[in-house]
Amino acid sequence: MTTIGLIIAGGVGARMQQAIPKQFMTVYDKPIIAYTMEKFENHPAIDVIAVVCLDGWDNVLASYAKQYNITKLKHIIPAGAVGQESIKNGIFELEKHYDKDSIVLIHDAIRPNLSKDIISDCISSIKRNGYTVVVVPCNEAMMETYDFESSEKSFPRDNLKRTQTPQGATLGDLVDLHNKAKEKGITNSIATCTLVTEIGKKIYFSAGSSKNIKITTQEDIDIFKALLKQGE
Repeated sequence: MTTIGLIIAGGVGARMQQAIPKQFMTVYDKPIIAYTMEKFENHPAIDVIAVVCLDGWDNVLASYAKQYNITKLKHIIPAGAVGQESIKNGIFELEKHYDKDSIVLIHDAIRPNLSKDIISDCISSIKRNGYTVVVVPCNEAMMETYDFESSEKSFPRDNLKRTQTPQGATLGDLVDLHNKAKEKGITNSIATCTLVTEIGKKIYFSAGSSKNIKITTQEDIDIFKALLKQGE
């Protein structure tokens, strides 16, 4: 059985308002995607790293892998127009090389601070349960709005989880997921976890962390810098 980290690096990072995609921005002189790849490189249960890469950045990615000694990187796969298509591209390429019992962890390139425990717990849940998403408790009050200025309805936070990545399953289950999505005409689901529920399947939880941040704004960069300093 092969265990694969499938890193999705197809976004253009429009919200960051920078000249380059945020996954290729540097923090303390190291690209964000290099931090992310290192987490999978250094985990003993990960056999292979595959990256779904934004068009035109594949050579840059390959050079970073060489520079930071990412020896497990075996596949650089073209991204799609939206996230679901990028993930599908990655899954269908992996299907050509690995058996259906292989475990695939789908992870955002811009979550560079995931821990060894998060990866391990996600792998264990996939082996035990199947489709899995990393989650953390929802500690805030959650309000619903339609005008983005006011609300008349809240949701009980005890019934809510905030999802992160990795999200994953066996390769066979993920191929089946995307084939069924095609049959149903689902083309732009937000994430693997939402796609699982949209085709009528159950997804299980594994433990995440508030430190497993997703970098989408300059404030997130500042938090990541603080976490790196704390780690030192």
